[in-house]
Amino acid sequence: MIKFPYGISNYYRIVTENYFYVDRSNHIRLIEEAGDQLLFLRPRRFGKSLVLSMLENYYDVAKADDFDKLFGNLAIGKNPTPIHNKYLVMKWDFSNISPEGDSKQIEKTLSDYLNERFQDFANYYQSILKISISINPSNPIASFLSLLRAVRTTAYKLYLLIDEYDNFANEVMMGKQKISNSRYDALTSAESFLKTLFKSVKSATSGQGLERVFITGVSPVLMTDITSSYNVAKDIYLRSEFNDLCGFRESELASILHKIAKECDLTSTKAEQALTLMKDFYDGYCFNYRKTEDIYNPTLALYFLDNFQQECQFPRKMLDNNLAMDRGKLSYVSSLLNGESVIFQALNENPPLSLFELADRFGVQDMLSANKDTQFIVSLLYYLGILTLNGETEVGELRFKIPNLVARKLYVERLFEMHLTKSEREQTGKLAQQFFQTGDLQAICDFMEQHYFKVFDNRDYKLANELTIKTAFLTILFNDVLYVMDSEFSTGRRYVDLSMIIRPERRKYSIFDFILEFKYISLSEVNLSGEELKDMSIDKLNNLALVKKNTADAKKQLLSYNASLQNKYGDELKLKLISVVAVGFDRLVWEIVGE
Repeated sequence: MIKFPYGISNYYRIVTENYFYVDRSNHIRLIEEAGDQLLFLRPRRFGKSLVLSMLENYYDVAKADDFDKLFGNLAIGKNPTPIHNKYLVMKWDFSNISPEGDSKQIEKTLSDYLNERFQDFANYYQSILKISISINPSNPIASFLSLLRAVRTTAYKLYLLIDEYDNFANEVMMGKQKISNSRYDALTSAESFLKTLFKSVKSATSGQGLERVFITGVSPVLMTDITSSYNVAKDIYLRSEFNDLCGFRESELASILHKIAKECDLTSTKAEQALTLMKDFYDGYCFNYRKTEDIYNPTLALYFLDNFQQECQFPRKMLDNNLAMDRGKLSYVSSLLNGESVIFQALNENPPLSLFELADRFGVQDMLSANKDTQFIVSLLYYLGILTLNGETEVGELRFKIPNLVARKLYVERLFEMHLTKSEREQTGKLAQQFFQTGDLQAICDFMEQHYFKVFDNRDYKLANELTIKTAFLTILFNDVLYVMDSEFSTGRRYVDLSMIIRPERRKYSIFDFILEFKYISLSEVNLSGEELKDMSIDKLNNLALVKKNTADAKKQLLSYNASLQNKYGDELKLKLISVVAVGFDRLVWEIVGE
């Protein structure tokens, strides 16, 4: 049975205990060539810590005797660089630093942590160091300088690895607690301990024994605040050669899925279905301007693979709960002045979100300030992994998209929570279940007219279109346990407004596949007020000329989609084609086409 390292970021353990591992060692040479002090950003839970652990094991002089065991079967082991196992390696993991308390308490926590790391370093390399390291309990900078003196007495240089360097700033994004300006001013001011620490790191690279630094994090937030103290790190996170340093390629997952299917005595078709499902839910990440191969989220992929192997069936829930805190990030973004409109546009994808440049210089003060422009919000969503790069527009802007259905679910849930009460959300859950089984949309349309559309004010009337209506229905109908939900799904050269295709392993249930096409008619187009519409009978509403025309147009489009989907899925498809015509935010007319 294959052992999947779900939740394990210890490279030594993964390799020596024969866990599943996809070789990324060929990037080590590229990292060396990129520079001596590097900054590499990726979203949370994207495998950054494993990369650091790989580097730690590759360069550690104390693991020279284990080189063949750790790297012999990998690309770098067959053609190693001259400096493998030539460093004393120290790692700082700022995710271990509690952000609780005021700035003085955080400084004390960080100081204690660093001194512990210095002591561990002294113990680990005691046979190599020629002089002892003096640990100063009240001054870790002094401890660090003592460590550097000890390093200089050896034949080796120091390689410093810093993981989750921006952990403090992430607290702002996550919204776990109220964070005051004064508190972060104290953490990042010119005389703060954090700046002094990074100033010491910078100084140490100038002949003081520190030769290489590799820093990982989620965003450039803290790097901006400490740039006056540490302005020498080279950004490599957007370079094409590092696009797949973290995460899986599709071919790698296809191979392992077929092995699992064989172990489970399943057909190759089952493995192909698994890959299709993983692609819809976990693929789509791109971390460079040139549109190269998309990357799968590694944590989610391992979650799926582990469940698939253990149960010989696909996991019921496609979202790993370890990523649940991403909801907090969207909660922060949606609270910003332009946040909700950006979330709404991201879901609709029309027009796509686009920028000429990512914002790569914003600090804690920027995050705490009231005014946030679109560049700030879109860039932040990109760094958080809730948006990803998607090529360029016709005028050379960078285009962004929601990477996959797991991320899309976070957006949908956020809008759902913002606009409906808990009891209303429970009510719509029951209505959606009835719809899945019957295809009868009337109860949901009634709810939309009586409750959901009331959350839109007059300002929304000016911006409303069929995408607004589609998003409202998406939030009500979204169910990734039963369906692969897609907005603007491509069939030939056309795009379906909303498709709901039953997940392969859920076809045993008495539910239908759905294609929904939405049309929107403004009140001015029918020359009626909202009150007049509310009093109008359904028969009279159906007979309005524009309603009849839009219903006919939707029917024509749905029938064209039907042929493409039947060709793709064959007899297993239990498809209902549904047109929905909205007249303002007041009335809805729907119809099952072909029945």
